[in-house]
Amino acid sequence: MGDGSALALAASSLDGGHRPSLAYTPAILSYPAALRMSRASVERGGAPVLCDVDWEVLPGQRWAVLGPNGAGKTTLLQLASGYLHPTRGSVEVLGQLLGRADVRALRQRIGVVSAAVARMLLPRLTAKEVVVSARHGALEPWWHSYTEADRARASCLLADAGYEDIQERPFEVLSEGERQQVLLARTLMADPELLLLDEPCAGLDVPGRERLLARLTSLAQSSPHLPMVMVTHHVEEVPAGFTHVLLLRRGRVVEAGPLPVALSSATISKCFGLPLELSRAGERWSCQAATWLAGAD
Repeated sequence: MGDGSALALAASSLDGGHRPSLAYTPAILSYPAALRMSRASVERGGAPVLCDVDWEVLPGQRWAVLGPNGAGKTTLLQLASGYLHPTRGSVEVLGQLLGRADVRALRQRIGVVSAAVARMLLPRLTAKEVVVSARHGALEPWWHSYTEADRARASCLLADAGYEDIQERPFEVLSEGERQQVLLARTLMADPELLLLDEPCAGLDVPGRERLLARLTSLAQSSPHLPMVMVTHHVEEVPAGFTHVLLLRRGRVVEAGPLPVALSSATISKCFGLPLELSRAGERWSCQAATWLAGAD
């Protein structure tokens, strides 16, 4: 990311304690919006996938994107990462307008945690090699040189998440929860200016999910200027420390805004097309079908 940077205080995801770390030092962002969509629409085969989406993500905001299958969440993330252009409307990412920007350079400034990345990695790579190779945007560590500082930083990123002990293990033998932590550390190794998370809790057991959510909460505290967007199907997976929510249904925005305002039983029911009851404990959310639906076929 380059010029002026703020010292991040990375936190342990297991006990919530804080300790100084140079593992991730995000730059102070100079553009007014990390992501801005204006009447953005996407069509495939003549069928609408996204329809007239107006959405803005400012530096320091952390958005959860919720919606059922087929709502357009993946397409939205493809626009945000510069891998897809809108059919109509405009999309501006990190101050660059898609269609006029060099997307290859733009993508180097965006961190993406996705199962697609995991599938491209060589299974025999160690966790530390997976992380350090992101220093040059590579999938393998063989084609570039790395300094001791690079390797120490990769180790520090894993240690900050509480996973220092797995750094020499092959990626293929790690649990799903450990792999997601390694992928997140890999993304942070590249100093992203925008962090996109595509269903990072999918396939995780409860301990793996809670450790990952705790890590994201710690990251929100230690890197308050870093904008994040996390796609998920479940309100239970929205980390503490996230600030906003975007609800999608059939390619259209149902509601968007600060979490305590935009997320309610009424809006989540409209989003998923089912009467749902939303509850909150501290900064964590949960929902279930309305009582009269319980036990229905």
